[in-house]
Amino acid sequence: MRGESYVLVGQGKGILRQNPFVQSSRWLQSQGYPGNIVPLRKQLKDEAKAKKSDRNGDSVVDAGELHGTAVSQEQYLLGIEEFEKTNDHPDAFASTNDQSNTQVAPFDFALPGSQPAFQKETLLPAIRAALALNCHIQQRSQFDRKHYFYADQPAGYQITQYYQPFATEGSIVLYDHDGIAPEDGDTVQVGIKQVQLEQDTAKTILQPPSETLLDFNRVSHPLIEIITLPQIHQPKTAAACVKKIQKLLQAVNAVTTGMESGGLRADVNVSVRRTDFRPHSSAGSLDCGRVSLGQRTEIKNLSSIKAVEDAISAERIRQISILESGGVIEGETRGWTLGASETVKLRGKEGEVDYRYMPDPDLRPLFINEDLTLMVNKTMPQLPDRTVEELVQVQGLTLKDAKTLVELDDGERLDYFDHVCEQLSALHCDPSLSTQISEDERQRSRVNVANWVLHEMGGHLSTSETAFSPEIVAAQDLAYICLMLEIGQITRRTAKELFGRKFRGDRRDVKKIIAEENLLLVHLTDEQYATMALELINSNPIMAERVKKGQLGKLQFFIGQMMRKGQGKVMAPKAEAALKQLLEIPQQ
Repeated sequence: MRGESYVLVGQGKGILRQNPFVQSSRWLQSQGYPGNIVPLRKQLKDEAKAKKSDRNGDSVVDAGELHGTAVSQEQYLLGIEEFEKTNDHPDAFASTNDQSNTQVAPFDFALPGSQPAFQKETLLPAIRAALALNCHIQQRSQFDRKHYFYADQPAGYQITQYYQPFATEGSIVLYDHDGIAPEDGDTVQVGIKQVQLEQDTAKTILQPPSETLLDFNRVSHPLIEIITLPQIHQPKTAAACVKKIQKLLQAVNAVTTGMESGGLRADVNVSVRRTDFRPHSSAGSLDCGRVSLGQRTEIKNLSSIKAVEDAISAERIRQISILESGGVIEGETRGWTLGASETVKLRGKEGEVDYRYMPDPDLRPLFINEDLTLMVNKTMPQLPDRTVEELVQVQGLTLKDAKTLVELDDGERLDYFDHVCEQLSALHCDPSLSTQISEDERQRSRVNVANWVLHEMGGHLSTSETAFSPEIVAAQDLAYICLMLEIGQITRRTAKELFGRKFRGDRRDVKKIIAEENLLLVHLTDEQYATMALELINSNPIMAERVKKGQLGKLQFFIGQMMRKGQGKVMAPKAEAALKQLLEIPQQ
Protein backbone atom coordinates (compact mmCIF):
# COMPACT_ATOMS: atom_id res chain seq x y z
CA MET A 1 0.00 0.00 0.00
CA ARG A 2 2.99 2.32 0.51
CA GLY A 3 3.35 4.66 -2.43
CA GLU A 4 -0.25 4.05 -3.62
CA SER A 5 -3.30 6.31 -3.42
CA TYR A 6 -6.83 5.26 -2.56
CA VAL A 7 -10.20 6.97 -2.66
CA LEU A 8 -13.49 5.97 -1.03
CA VAL A 9 -16.30 5.15 -3.46
CA GLY A 10 -19.69 3.41 -3.40
CA GLN A 11 -22.69 3.42 -1.07
CA GLY A 12 -23.52 1.08 1.79
CA LYS A 13 -20.08 -0.58 1.57
CA GLY A 14 -16.72 1.01 2.19
CA ILE A 15 -14.62 0.30 -0.88
CA LEU A 16 -11.13 1.56 -1.56
CA ARG A 17 -9.99 1.91 -5.14
CA GLN A 18 -6.57 2.94 -6.28
CA ASN A 19 -6.73 6.39 -7.83
CA PRO A 20 -4.96 6.26 -11.22
CA PHE A 21 -4.84 10.03 -11.50
CA VAL A 22 -2.55 10.69 -8.53
CA GLN A 23 1.16 10.16 -9.04
CA SER A 24 2.65 7.84 -6.44
CA SER A 25 5.24 9.55 -4.30
CA ARG A 26 6.57 9.31 -0.76
CA TRP A 27 6.35 12.81 0.64
CA LEU A 28 7.81 12.04 4.07
CA GLN A 29 11.44 10.93 3.88
CA SER A 30 13.71 9.82 6.68
CA GLN A 31 16.99 11.74 6.89
CA GLY A 32 18.72 8.80 8.57
CA TYR A 33 20.77 8.85 11.77
CA PRO A 34 24.22 10.42 11.92
CA GLY A 35 27.25 8.49 13.03
CA ASN A 36 26.67 5.42 15.19
CA ILE A 37 23.47 6.56 16.93
CA VAL A 38 21.03 3.64 17.27
CA PRO A 39 17.33 4.54 16.88
CA LEU A 40 15.33 3.92 20.07
CA ARG A 41 12.88 1.63 18.31
CA LYS A 42 15.68 -0.57 16.96
CA GLN A 43 17.28 -0.64 20.39
CA LEU A 44 14.03 -1.81 21.98
CA LYS A 45 13.63 -4.55 19.35
CA ASP A 46 17.20 -5.78 19.85
CA GLU A 47 16.78 -5.85 23.63
CA ALA A 48 13.48 -7.77 23.32
CA LYS A 49 15.12 -10.37 21.07
CA ALA A 50 18.07 -10.81 23.44
CA LYS A 51 15.76 -11.15 26.43
CA LYS A 52 13.62 -13.73 24.65
CA SER A 53 16.71 -15.72 23.63
CA ASP A 54 18.00 -15.83 27.22
CA ARG A 55 14.61 -16.82 28.60
CA ASN A 56 13.71 -19.60 26.18
CA GLY A 57 17.06 -20.81 25.00
CA ASP A 58 15.87 -19.76 21.53
CA SER A 59 18.42 -18.72 18.97
CA VAL A 60 18.90 -18.91 15.26
CA VAL A 61 20.36 -22.37 14.84
CA ASP A 62 23.90 -22.44 13.49
CA ALA A 63 23.42 -23.22 9.81
CA GLY A 64 26.73 -25.00 9.54
CA GLU A 65 25.66 -27.44 12.23
CA LEU A 66 22.74 -28.55 10.08
CA HIS A 67 24.50 -28.69 6.74
CA GLY A 68 24.12 -32.11 5.12
CA THR A 69 21.85 -33.40 7.90
CA ALA A 70 19.17 -35.89 6.84
CA VAL A 71 15.56 -34.72 7.02
CA SER A 72 14.73 -37.53 9.45
CA GLN A 73 16.93 -35.82 12.05
CA GLU A 74 14.80 -32.68 12.05
CA GLN A 75 11.89 -31.96 14.34
CA TYR A 76 9.46 -29.15 13.83
CA LEU A 77 7.06 -27.49 16.22
CA LEU A 78 3.73 -25.96 15.34
CA GLY A 79 1.60 -23.38 17.06
CA ILE A 80 -1.86 -22.39 15.86
CA GLU A 81 -3.84 -19.17 16.10
CA GLU A 82 -7.52 -19.58 15.20
CA PHE A 83 -9.92 -16.73 14.58
CA GLU A 84 -13.60 -17.55 15.07
CA LYS A 85 -16.62 -15.32 14.50
CA THR A 86 -18.91 -15.36 17.52
CA ASN A 87 -22.60 -15.69 16.84
CA ASP A 88 -24.60 -13.41 19.11
CA HIS A 89 -24.00 -9.88 17.86
CA PRO A 90 -22.98 -8.46 14.48
CA ASP A 91 -20.57 -5.82 15.83
CA ALA A 92 -18.45 -6.12 18.96
CA PHE A 93 -17.39 -2.51 19.33
CA ALA A 94 -20.02 -0.62 17.33
CA SER A 95 -23.80 -0.66 17.30
CA THR A 96 -25.65 -0.55 13.98
CA ASN A 97 -29.28 -0.84 12.99
CA ASP A 98 -31.14 -3.92 11.76
CA GLN A 99 -29.46 -3.56 8.37
CA SER A 100 -26.00 -4.04 9.88
CA ASN A 101 -24.87 -6.42 7.19
CA THR A 102 -25.32 -3.73 4.54
CA GLN A 103 -24.33 -0.64 6.56
CA VAL A 104 -21.24 0.49 8.40
CA ALA A 105 -21.15 2.17 11.80
CA PRO A 106 -19.19 5.45 12.15
CA PHE A 107 -16.53 3.77 14.30
CA ASP A 108 -15.97 1.11 11.63
CA PHE A 109 -14.83 3.89 9.31
CA ALA A 110 -12.85 5.58 12.10
CA LEU A 111 -14.81 8.79 11.49
CA PRO A 112 -13.65 11.69 13.66
CA GLY A 113 -15.43 11.78 17.00
CA SER A 114 -16.60 8.14 16.91
CA GLN A 115 -15.61 5.89 19.81
CA PRO A 116 -15.88 2.14 20.48
CA ALA A 117 -18.53 0.78 22.83
CA PHE A 118 -18.23 -2.88 23.81
CA GLN A 119 -21.38 -4.85 23.01
CA LYS A 120 -21.93 -7.20 25.95
CA GLU A 121 -23.95 -9.68 23.84
CA THR A 122 -20.67 -10.88 22.29
CA LEU A 123 -19.36 -12.06 25.65
CA LEU A 124 -21.56 -15.15 26.23
CA PRO A 125 -20.49 -17.13 23.12
CA ALA A 126 -16.88 -16.19 23.86
CA ILE A 127 -17.18 -17.59 27.41
CA ARG A 128 -18.79 -20.78 26.04
CA ALA A 129 -15.87 -21.20 23.65
CA ALA A 130 -13.29 -20.71 26.41
CA LEU A 131 -15.03 -23.15 28.77
CA ALA A 132 -15.24 -25.76 25.99
CA LEU A 133 -11.45 -25.44 25.70
CA ASN A 134 -11.02 -25.96 29.47
CA CYS A 135 -9.77 -22.40 29.97
CA HIS A 136 -9.69 -20.37 33.16
CA ILE A 137 -11.93 -17.30 32.84
CA GLN A 138 -10.22 -14.16 34.14
CA GLN A 139 -12.41 -11.96 36.29
CA ARG A 140 -10.61 -8.89 34.93
CA SER A 141 -9.34 -8.41 31.40
CA GLN A 142 -8.66 -5.39 29.25
CA PHE A 143 -8.59 -4.28 25.63
CA ASP A 144 -5.43 -3.18 23.84
CA ARG A 145 -4.61 -1.44 20.61
CA LYS A 146 -2.48 -3.29 18.07
CA HIS A 147 -1.08 -0.60 15.80
CA TYR A 148 -0.39 -1.14 12.13
CA PHE A 149 -1.22 0.59 8.89
CA TYR A 150 -3.31 -1.22 6.34
CA ALA A 151 -6.38 -0.09 4.45
CA ASP A 152 -8.60 -2.78 6.00
CA GLN A 153 -8.31 -0.97 9.36
CA PRO A 154 -8.79 2.79 8.83
CA ALA A 155 -8.24 3.61 12.52
CA GLY A 156 -4.61 2.52 12.22
CA TYR A 157 -5.02 -0.01 15.01
CA GLN A 158 -7.01 -3.13 15.84
CA ILE A 159 -8.74 -3.72 19.16
CA THR A 160 -7.52 -6.93 20.79
CA GLN A 161 -6.54 -8.37 24.19
CA TYR A 162 -2.78 -8.80 24.19
CA TYR A 163 -1.71 -8.19 27.78
CA GLN A 164 -4.73 -9.40 29.74
CA PRO A 165 -6.96 -11.77 27.72
CA PHE A 166 -10.26 -12.90 29.19
CA ALA A 167 -9.35 -16.64 29.18
CA THR A 168 -6.06 -18.49 29.69
CA GLU A 169 -4.46 -21.87 30.45
CA GLY A 170 -6.73 -24.24 28.56
CA SER A 171 -6.17 -27.51 26.74
CA ILE A 172 -7.67 -29.82 24.17
CA VAL A 173 -7.09 -33.57 23.84
CA LEU A 174 -6.82 -35.10 20.37
CA TYR A 175 -7.43 -38.84 19.95
CA ASP A 176 -6.39 -41.19 17.19
CA HIS A 177 -9.99 -41.22 15.92
CA ASP A 178 -9.77 -37.43 15.55
CA GLY A 179 -7.31 -38.02 12.71
CA ILE A 180 -3.96 -37.27 14.36
CA ALA A 181 -0.77 -38.53 12.73
CA PRO A 182 0.16 -42.17 13.56
CA GLU A 183 3.55 -40.95 14.79
CA ASP A 184 1.79 -39.14 17.65
CA GLY A 185 0.32 -42.31 19.14
CA ASP A 186 -3.16 -42.58 20.64
CA THR A 187 -3.56 -39.10 22.13
CA VAL A 188 -2.04 -35.64 21.96
CA GLN A 189 -2.77 -32.92 24.49
CA VAL A 190 -2.38 -29.39 23.14
CA GLY A 191 -2.22 -26.47 25.55
CA ILE A 192 -4.28 -23.36 24.90
CA LYS A 193 -2.20 -20.33 25.89
CA GLN A 194 -5.09 -17.87 25.75
CA VAL A 195 -8.42 -16.97 24.19
CA GLN A 196 -8.96 -13.29 23.49
CA LEU A 197 -11.66 -11.04 22.11
CA GLU A 198 -10.72 -9.18 18.97
CA GLN A 199 -12.13 -6.83 16.36
CA ASP A 200 -12.46 -8.08 12.79
CA THR A 201 -11.12 -6.05 9.89
CA ALA A 202 -12.49 -5.26 6.46
CA LYS A 203 -12.52 -7.91 3.76
CA THR A 204 -9.84 -7.33 1.13
CA ILE A 205 -10.76 -8.17 -2.44
CA LEU A 206 -7.90 -8.03 -4.92
CA GLN A 207 -8.76 -6.91 -8.46
CA PRO A 208 -5.65 -7.45 -10.63
CA PRO A 209 -3.71 -5.72 -11.88
CA SER A 210 -3.99 -2.56 -9.79
CA GLU A 211 -7.22 -2.39 -7.78
CA THR A 212 -7.95 -3.34 -4.19
CA LEU A 213 -11.55 -3.44 -3.00
CA LEU A 214 -12.40 -3.36 0.70
CA ASP A 215 -15.74 -4.48 2.09
CA PHE A 216 -16.30 -2.82 5.48
CA ASN A 217 -19.45 -4.76 6.36
CA ARG A 218 -17.58 -7.07 8.71
CA VAL A 219 -15.43 -4.41 10.43
CA SER A 220 -15.86 -4.66 14.22
CA HIS A 221 -17.56 -8.05 13.96
CA PRO A 222 -16.55 -9.99 17.08
CA LEU A 223 -13.76 -12.53 16.83
CA ILE A 224 -12.25 -14.84 19.36
CA GLU A 225 -8.59 -15.63 18.79
CA ILE A 226 -7.45 -18.99 20.15
CA ILE A 227 -3.69 -19.34 20.59
CA THR A 228 -2.22 -22.80 21.18
CA LEU A 229 1.15 -23.61 22.66
CA PRO A 230 3.77 -24.97 20.22
CA GLN A 231 3.17 -28.61 21.13
CA ILE A 232 2.22 -30.08 17.75
CA HIS A 233 4.78 -31.90 15.62
CA GLN A 234 2.88 -33.20 12.58
CA PRO A 235 0.85 -31.42 9.85
CA LYS A 236 -1.91 -34.02 10.08
CA THR A 237 -2.23 -33.47 13.82
CA ALA A 238 -2.34 -29.70 13.34
CA ALA A 239 -5.18 -30.10 10.83
CA ALA A 240 -6.99 -32.43 13.26
CA CYS A 241 -6.59 -29.84 16.01
CA VAL A 242 -8.10 -27.06 13.89
CA LYS A 243 -10.97 -29.32 12.84
CA LYS A 244 -11.72 -30.43 16.39
CA ILE A 245 -11.70 -26.88 17.75
CA GLN A 246 -14.09 -25.88 14.98
CA LYS A 247 -16.49 -28.75 15.78
CA LEU A 248 -16.18 -28.11 19.50
CA LEU A 249 -17.12 -24.45 19.21
CA GLN A 250 -20.00 -25.23 16.87
CA ALA A 251 -21.29 -27.81 19.36
CA VAL A 252 -21.50 -25.21 22.16
CA ASN A 253 -23.09 -22.63 19.83
CA ALA A 254 -20.15 -20.25 20.14
CA VAL A 255 -19.45 -19.50 16.48
CA THR A 256 -21.44 -18.71 13.38
CA THR A 257 -20.05 -21.00 10.69
CA GLY A 258 -17.05 -23.14 9.94
CA MET A 259 -14.04 -22.67 7.70
CA GLU A 260 -16.05 -23.54 4.60
CA SER A 261 -18.23 -20.44 5.08
CA GLY A 262 -15.52 -18.06 6.22
CA GLY A 263 -16.38 -18.27 9.93
CA LEU A 264 -12.90 -19.47 10.89
CA ARG A 265 -9.39 -18.61 9.82
CA ALA A 266 -6.14 -20.08 11.07
CA ASP A 267 -2.58 -18.77 11.27
CA VAL A 268 0.14 -21.38 11.78
CA ASN A 269 3.62 -20.82 13.20
CA VAL A 270 6.24 -23.31 12.00
CA SER A 271 9.79 -23.75 13.32
CA VAL A 272 12.37 -26.45 12.64
CA ARG A 273 15.15 -27.68 14.90
CA ARG A 274 17.51 -30.62 15.19
CA THR A 275 16.05 -33.50 17.23
CA ASP A 276 19.30 -33.63 19.24
CA PHE A 277 19.40 -29.84 19.72
CA ARG A 278 19.77 -28.71 23.34
CA PRO A 279 19.36 -25.16 24.65
CA HIS A 280 22.57 -23.27 25.41
CA SER A 281 21.00 -21.97 28.61
CA SER A 282 19.47 -24.14 31.30
CA ALA A 283 17.16 -21.31 32.30
CA GLY A 284 13.81 -21.46 30.67
CA SER A 285 14.12 -24.61 28.63
CA LEU A 286 10.39 -24.75 29.19
CA ASP A 287 8.23 -21.65 28.97
CA CYS A 288 4.47 -22.16 29.15
CA GLY A 289 4.79 -25.52 27.47
CA ARG A 290 7.46 -24.37 25.02
CA VAL A 291 10.76 -26.06 24.38
CA SER A 292 13.75 -24.50 22.64
CA LEU A 293 12.55 -23.53 19.21
CA GLY A 294 14.13 -22.63 15.93
CA GLN A 295 13.30 -19.40 14.13
CA ARG A 296 9.61 -19.47 13.33
CA THR A 297 7.63 -18.28 10.36
CA GLU A 298 3.92 -17.55 10.34
CA ILE A 299 1.56 -18.68 7.59
CA LYS A 300 -1.46 -16.38 7.51
CA ASN A 301 -5.15 -16.77 6.79
CA LEU A 302 -5.50 -20.48 6.09
CA SER A 303 -9.17 -21.01 5.31
CA SER A 304 -9.59 -24.78 5.12
CA ILE A 305 -8.46 -27.90 6.97
CA LYS A 306 -6.60 -29.10 3.88
CA ALA A 307 -4.82 -25.75 3.57
CA VAL A 308 -3.53 -26.09 7.15
CA GLU A 309 -2.00 -29.52 6.51
CA ASP A 310 -0.60 -28.74 3.06
CA ALA A 311 0.87 -25.36 4.02
CA ILE A 312 2.69 -26.80 7.05
CA SER A 313 4.11 -29.67 5.00
CA ALA A 314 5.39 -27.27 2.34
CA GLU A 315 6.88 -24.87 4.89
CA ARG A 316 8.64 -27.71 6.70
CA ILE A 317 10.30 -28.83 3.48
CA ARG A 318 11.31 -25.22 2.65
CA GLN A 319 12.88 -24.56 6.06
CA ILE A 320 14.81 -27.83 6.19
CA SER A 321 16.08 -27.26 2.66
CA ILE A 322 17.36 -23.80 3.63
CA LEU A 323 19.06 -25.03 6.81
CA GLU A 324 20.67 -28.03 5.12
CA SER A 325 22.10 -25.80 2.40
CA GLY A 326 23.74 -23.56 5.02
CA GLY A 327 21.13 -20.80 5.04
CA VAL A 328 19.31 -19.08 7.87
CA ILE A 329 15.55 -18.98 8.42
CA GLU A 330 14.19 -15.44 8.45
CA GLY A 331 11.31 -14.46 10.69
CA GLU A 332 8.59 -13.83 8.11
CA THR A 333 4.88 -13.75 7.53
CA ARG A 334 4.10 -16.03 4.60
CA GLY A 335 1.05 -16.93 2.54
CA TRP A 336 -0.34 -20.08 0.99
CA THR A 337 -2.47 -20.83 -2.04
CA LEU A 338 -4.22 -24.17 -2.45
CA GLY A 339 -2.43 -26.28 -5.02
CA ALA A 340 0.88 -24.48 -4.55
CA SER A 341 4.12 -26.28 -3.78
CA GLU A 342 5.68 -23.62 -1.56
CA THR A 343 4.62 -20.82 0.76
CA VAL A 344 5.31 -17.26 -0.40
CA LYS A 345 6.74 -14.34 1.54
CA LEU A 346 4.26 -11.59 2.35
CA ARG A 347 6.34 -9.38 4.66
CA GLY A 348 8.91 -9.41 7.42
CA LYS A 349 7.56 -10.66 10.74
CA GLU A 350 6.46 -7.90 13.10
CA GLY A 351 7.23 -8.13 16.79
CA GLU A 352 5.76 -6.64 19.92
CA VAL A 353 7.62 -3.37 19.40
CA ASP A 354 6.41 -3.04 15.80
CA TYR A 355 2.77 -3.28 16.84
CA ARG A 356 3.26 -0.84 19.76
CA TYR A 357 0.66 -2.56 21.91
CA MET A 358 -0.97 -0.25 24.45
CA PRO A 359 -4.13 -0.35 26.60
CA ASP A 360 -7.10 1.14 24.75
CA PRO A 361 -7.99 4.36 26.59
CA ASP A 362 -11.52 4.39 25.09
CA LEU A 363 -12.60 1.03 26.52
CA ARG A 364 -13.02 0.15 30.16
CA PRO A 365 -11.56 -3.05 31.59
CA LEU A 366 -13.85 -6.06 31.20
CA PHE A 367 -15.06 -7.61 34.47
CA ILE A 368 -16.60 -11.09 34.33
CA ASN A 369 -18.39 -12.08 37.51
CA GLU A 370 -17.71 -15.62 38.70
CA ASP A 371 -21.47 -16.21 38.98
CA LEU A 372 -21.82 -15.51 35.25
CA THR A 373 -19.11 -18.05 34.44
CA LEU A 374 -20.82 -20.66 36.63
CA MET A 375 -24.20 -19.98 35.00
CA VAL A 376 -22.76 -20.35 31.49
CA ASN A 377 -20.96 -23.53 32.52
CA LYS A 378 -24.18 -25.07 33.89
CA THR A 379 -26.10 -24.32 30.71
CA MET A 380 -23.42 -25.62 28.33
CA PRO A 381 -24.49 -28.46 26.04
CA GLN A 382 -22.69 -31.77 26.24
CA LEU A 383 -19.31 -31.71 24.51
CA PRO A 384 -18.77 -33.93 21.42
CA ASP A 385 -16.22 -36.27 23.05
CA ARG A 386 -18.67 -37.11 25.82
CA THR A 387 -21.49 -37.62 23.31
CA VAL A 388 -19.36 -40.02 21.24
CA GLU A 389 -18.46 -41.94 24.39
CA GLU A 390 -22.14 -42.36 25.33
CA LEU A 391 -23.13 -43.44 21.82
CA VAL A 392 -20.48 -46.15 21.88
CA GLN A 393 -20.75 -47.37 25.47
CA VAL A 394 -24.48 -46.92 26.11
CA GLN A 395 -26.12 -47.04 22.68
CA GLY A 396 -23.80 -49.71 21.28
CA LEU A 397 -22.77 -47.85 18.12
CA THR A 398 -19.38 -48.30 16.51
CA LEU A 399 -16.87 -45.51 17.11
CA LYS A 400 -16.95 -44.61 13.41
CA ASP A 401 -20.75 -44.31 13.31
CA ALA A 402 -20.81 -42.36 16.57
CA LYS A 403 -18.28 -39.80 15.34
CA THR A 404 -20.07 -39.46 12.01
CA LEU A 405 -23.41 -38.85 13.74
CA VAL A 406 -21.91 -36.14 15.94
CA GLU A 407 -20.12 -34.35 13.10
CA LEU A 408 -22.72 -34.48 10.31
CA ASP A 409 -24.95 -31.50 9.49
CA ASP A 410 -23.86 -29.41 12.49
CA GLY A 411 -25.46 -31.89 14.89
CA GLU A 412 -28.83 -32.07 13.10
CA ARG A 413 -28.32 -35.71 12.12
CA LEU A 414 -27.62 -36.61 15.77
CA ASP A 415 -30.77 -34.81 16.89
CA TYR A 416 -32.73 -36.71 14.25
CA PHE A 417 -31.26 -40.01 15.46
CA ASP A 418 -32.27 -39.20 19.04
CA HIS A 419 -35.80 -38.29 17.93
CA VAL A 420 -36.23 -41.54 15.97
CA CYS A 421 -34.98 -43.55 18.97
CA GLU A 422 -37.46 -41.76 21.25
CA GLN A 423 -40.31 -42.51 18.87
CA LEU A 424 -39.24 -46.16 18.57
CA SER A 425 -38.95 -46.51 22.34
CA ALA A 426 -42.51 -45.24 22.70
CA LEU A 427 -43.70 -47.80 20.13
CA HIS A 428 -41.92 -50.56 22.05
CA CYS A 429 -44.04 -49.66 25.11
CA ASP A 430 -47.32 -49.78 23.18
CA PRO A 431 -49.57 -52.30 25.03
CA SER A 432 -51.15 -53.35 21.73
CA LEU A 433 -47.78 -54.66 20.53
CA SER A 434 -48.02 -58.45 20.53
CA THR A 435 -44.27 -59.06 20.68
CA GLN A 436 -42.35 -58.04 23.80
CA ILE A 437 -38.99 -56.34 23.14
CA SER A 438 -36.10 -57.30 25.43
CA GLU A 439 -33.42 -54.82 26.56
CA ASP A 440 -30.83 -56.44 24.27
CA GLU A 441 -33.23 -56.07 21.36
CA ARG A 442 -33.80 -52.41 22.29
CA GLN A 443 -30.05 -51.75 22.09
CA ARG A 444 -29.83 -53.55 18.75
CA SER A 445 -32.72 -51.44 17.53
CA ARG A 446 -30.74 -48.25 18.30
CA VAL A 447 -27.86 -49.60 16.23
CA ASN A 448 -30.31 -50.33 13.42
CA VAL A 449 -31.69 -46.79 13.64
CA ALA A 450 -28.14 -45.43 13.31
CA ASN A 451 -27.68 -47.52 10.16
CA TRP A 452 -30.86 -46.09 8.66
CA VAL A 453 -30.05 -42.50 9.64
CA LEU A 454 -26.47 -42.66 8.40
CA HIS A 455 -26.33 -45.12 5.53
CA GLU A 456 -29.81 -45.45 4.06
CA MET A 457 -30.56 -41.75 4.46
CA GLY A 458 -27.04 -40.85 3.35
CA GLY A 459 -27.37 -42.93 0.18
CA HIS A 460 -30.62 -41.25 -0.82
CA LEU A 461 -29.24 -37.78 -0.03
CA SER A 462 -26.14 -38.44 -2.12
CA THR A 463 -28.06 -39.89 -5.08
CA SER A 464 -30.60 -37.06 -5.16
CA GLU A 465 -28.01 -34.37 -4.27
CA THR A 466 -30.30 -33.18 -1.51
CA ALA A 467 -29.28 -31.46 1.73
CA PHE A 468 -30.32 -33.23 4.92
CA SER A 469 -33.49 -32.14 6.66
CA PRO A 470 -35.34 -33.99 9.44
CA GLU A 471 -38.55 -33.27 7.56
CA ILE A 472 -37.64 -35.42 4.53
CA VAL A 473 -38.58 -38.62 6.35
CA ALA A 474 -40.37 -37.81 9.60
CA ALA A 475 -38.89 -39.41 12.71
CA GLN A 476 -42.15 -41.21 13.55
CA ASP A 477 -42.29 -42.72 10.05
CA LEU A 478 -38.75 -44.10 10.24
CA ALA A 479 -39.43 -45.39 13.77
CA TYR A 480 -42.52 -47.29 12.56
CA ILE A 481 -40.58 -48.79 9.62
CA CYS A 482 -37.89 -49.98 12.06
CA LEU A 483 -40.50 -51.46 14.40
CA MET A 484 -42.28 -53.39 11.65
CA LEU A 485 -38.93 -54.76 10.51
CA GLU A 486 -37.98 -55.77 14.08
CA ILE A 487 -41.16 -57.72 14.76
CA GLY A 488 -41.07 -59.46 11.39
CA GLN A 489 -44.10 -57.78 9.80
CA ILE A 490 -42.08 -56.60 6.76
CA THR A 491 -38.83 -57.69 5.16
CA ARG A 492 -35.74 -55.49 4.84
CA ARG A 493 -36.44 -55.11 1.15
CA THR A 494 -39.93 -53.82 1.94
CA ALA A 495 -38.52 -51.52 4.63
CA LYS A 496 -36.15 -49.96 2.08
CA GLU A 497 -39.02 -49.57 -0.37
CA LEU A 498 -41.10 -47.79 2.28
CA PHE A 499 -38.21 -45.50 3.19
CA GLY A 500 -37.66 -44.66 -0.48
CA ARG A 501 -41.34 -43.82 -0.95
CA LYS A 502 -41.31 -41.44 2.03
CA PHE A 503 -38.02 -39.88 0.91
CA ARG A 504 -39.47 -39.19 -2.55
CA GLY A 505 -42.44 -37.40 -0.99
CA ASP A 506 -45.22 -39.96 -0.50
CA ARG A 507 -47.53 -38.15 1.93
CA ARG A 508 -49.45 -41.24 3.03
CA ASP A 509 -49.00 -42.65 6.51
CA VAL A 510 -46.62 -45.63 6.58
CA LYS A 511 -49.40 -47.89 7.89
CA LYS A 512 -51.60 -46.83 4.98
CA ILE A 513 -48.87 -47.49 2.42
CA ILE A 514 -48.35 -51.00 3.81
CA ALA A 515 -52.08 -51.74 3.68
CA GLU A 516 -52.80 -50.22 0.26
CA GLU A 517 -49.73 -51.70 -1.43
CA ASN A 518 -50.18 -55.11 0.23
CA LEU A 519 -46.66 -54.96 1.69
CA LEU A 520 -47.38 -56.77 4.95
CA LEU A 521 -45.34 -59.93 5.23
CA VAL A 522 -47.36 -63.14 4.80
CA HIS A 523 -45.28 -65.77 6.55
CA LEU A 524 -44.51 -68.80 4.40
CA THR A 525 -44.51 -72.28 5.86
CA ASP A 526 -41.34 -74.33 6.19
CA GLU A 527 -42.59 -76.54 3.33
CA GLN A 528 -42.95 -73.50 1.05
CA TYR A 529 -39.39 -72.35 1.87
CA ALA A 530 -38.10 -75.88 1.16
CA THR A 531 -39.96 -76.04 -2.19
CA MET A 532 -38.54 -72.68 -3.34
CA ALA A 533 -35.02 -73.67 -2.24
CA LEU A 534 -35.20 -77.05 -4.03
CA GLU A 535 -36.32 -75.40 -7.28
CA LEU A 536 -33.34 -73.00 -7.20
CA ILE A 537 -30.86 -75.80 -6.38
CA ASN A 538 -32.15 -77.99 -9.23
CA SER A 539 -31.91 -75.11 -11.70
CA ASN A 540 -28.32 -74.23 -10.60
CA PRO A 541 -26.60 -77.60 -9.99
CA ILE A 542 -23.03 -76.34 -10.58
CA MET A 543 -23.43 -73.50 -8.10
CA ALA A 544 -25.02 -75.88 -5.58
CA GLU A 545 -22.09 -78.28 -5.88
CA ARG A 546 -19.62 -75.45 -5.17
CA VAL A 547 -21.52 -74.56 -2.02
CA LYS A 548 -21.40 -78.19 -0.87
CA LYS A 549 -17.61 -78.18 -1.38
CA GLY A 550 -17.21 -75.27 1.02
CA GLN A 551 -17.70 -72.11 -1.03
CA LEU A 552 -20.26 -70.78 1.43
CA GLY A 553 -20.11 -67.29 -0.06
CA LYS A 554 -22.08 -68.67 -3.03
CA LEU A 555 -24.93 -69.37 -0.64
CA GLN A 556 -25.81 -65.66 -0.73
CA PHE A 557 -26.65 -66.06 -4.42
CA PHE A 558 -29.41 -68.57 -3.58
CA ILE A 559 -30.73 -66.44 -0.70
CA GLY A 560 -30.93 -63.41 -2.96
CA GLN A 561 -32.76 -65.38 -5.64
CA MET A 562 -35.28 -66.72 -3.14
CA MET A 563 -35.99 -63.22 -1.77
CA ARG A 564 -36.40 -61.84 -5.28
CA LYS A 565 -38.76 -64.62 -6.20
CA GLY A 566 -40.73 -64.21 -2.97
CA GLN A 567 -41.46 -60.52 -3.78
CA GLY A 568 -41.09 -59.27 -0.22
CA LYS A 569 -42.52 -62.34 1.51
CA VAL A 570 -39.29 -64.26 2.07
CA MET A 571 -37.24 -63.70 5.22
CA ALA A 572 -33.50 -64.14 4.75
CA PRO A 573 -32.81 -66.25 7.90
CA LYS A 574 -35.54 -68.77 7.04
CA ALA A 575 -34.36 -68.95 3.41
CA GLU A 576 -30.79 -69.58 4.59
CA ALA A 577 -31.94 -72.34 6.97
CA ALA A 578 -33.91 -74.12 4.22
CA LEU A 579 -30.96 -73.97 1.79
CA LYS A 580 -28.46 -75.25 4.35
CA GLN A 581 -30.72 -78.19 5.20
CA LEU A 582 -31.07 -79.24 1.55
CA LEU A 583 -27.35 -78.72 0.82
CA GLU A 584 -26.40 -80.63 3.99
CA ILE A 585 -24.51 -77.66 5.50
CA PRO A 586 -24.35 -77.69 9.33
CA GLN A 587 -26.54 -75.04 10.95
CA GLN A 588 -24.59 -72.64 13.17
